[in-house]
Amino acid sequence: MLLATNSIRLVNIGLRAITLGTRFLFIFFLAKYLDPTSVGYYGIFTATVGYAMYFVGLDFYTYVSREILKVSPDSRGQLLKGQLALSGWLYIVLIPFALWFFSENNWPSYLVFWFLPILVLEHFNQEMSRLLITLSEQLTSSVILFIRQGSWAIAIIALMYMDTTARNLNVVMVMWAIAGLAAAGAGVWKLRQLKTGGWHLPIDWRWIKKGIRVSIVFLIATLALRGVQTFDRYWLEALGGIETVGAYVLLFGIAGTLLTFLDAAVFAFAYPALIRLHHEDKPDEARKQVGVLFWQTVGLSVMFGITSWLVLPYLLIWIGNPLYLQAAHWYPWLLLAMVLNAVGMVPHYALYACDVDKPIIQSHIAALLVFVLVTATFSQWLGYQAVFLGLNAAFACILLWKAVSYFRLLQHQAVSKNCPR
Repeated sequence: MLLATNSIRLVNIGLRAITLGTRFLFIFFLAKYLDPTSVGYYGIFTATVGYAMYFVGLDFYTYVSREILKVSPDSRGQLLKGQLALSGWLYIVLIPFALWFFSENNWPSYLVFWFLPILVLEHFNQEMSRLLITLSEQLTSSVILFIRQGSWAIAIIALMYMDTTARNLNVVMVMWAIAGLAAAGAGVWKLRQLKTGGWHLPIDWRWIKKGIRVSIVFLIATLALRGVQTFDRYWLEALGGIETVGAYVLLFGIAGTLLTFLDAAVFAFAYPALIRLHHEDKPDEARKQVGVLFWQTVGLSVMFGITSWLVLPYLLIWIGNPLYLQAAHWYPWLLLAMVLNAVGMVPHYALYACDVDKPIIQSHIAALLVFVLVTATFSQWLGYQAVFLGLNAAFACILLWKAVSYFRLLQHQAVSKNCPR
């Protein structure tokens, strides 16, 4: 039994590692086979889809994940039916706004066409993956993740390599949609295997309203934080043009690998341990764990920074587009922003483990305001490079806010005895 469990865990980790590796390589091949304008539109498209998913999802899964385990499998369908109904209403509200937004931003017509199908598939598959994890079906969730993110990336790279006529963004959207449909089919099949009942029961709108009240506060904070990494691309396009966004997407993708790596190698293990120590009322051990987490994060960030900086020129030369080589001097700015973001996750997890959510929410909202203020103020002197300054200021704000809040928490540990010191 133990051997089978370990084997499943290894397969699960392997699938996620392959998916992450594939996505990392995908952006390089995209930059090699597509022109910077297409890469720029791809970056704006993905950021917009990711941001819109919060509006049609409302972070409602945070509520459903707790509630669905409280009821029997025979009644779970009623809750999922309610979540689907809520998203349906939200899509009706979003669609007219989305059409107005696209008309104002002059998106290519084929991207406007693909936005809603891709959004629906990404949203459905993300919610399905979260549901399966909640129901302890981690392996199936990883398989779905690979199908929706890794499989089509491999397929499009091979297709572009063999067929030059496939080197366009429309083909990328087609492959993305096909993979999304396959992932959705796999998710529905697995849900049917779990024999989830209760779909015939009426929608409980009071339950939905309660869930909205619970999740809306966290949604505001999430929208603020993700807004920084969505509005940056639009602001960069306005100040520097769509090709500038293409170079930014490539370099940001490299720098952003740091956080993905830390999530898988460090935070995924430290975060549950901090929660356990908090609930076991072991503040001294928790404080030491936070210290270890800090030095691990700093050490790995330095190693990643040095390695990526040394490898970057060779990657850009392999891509072969002079625009990316000319933009290489942006990388230290983006790398610094990601390091600030990574270090800020240390007090974030320390606070979250203690159920102290208020400073986390406040810091995310403040970060968006700082980003807008700094970028708007300095854009008249620095042009599009003000976006880099605004990005760093936003993540520095989050780091300082959460760090100060955590140290204040430590000062009160002698009284509360509920948080690490």
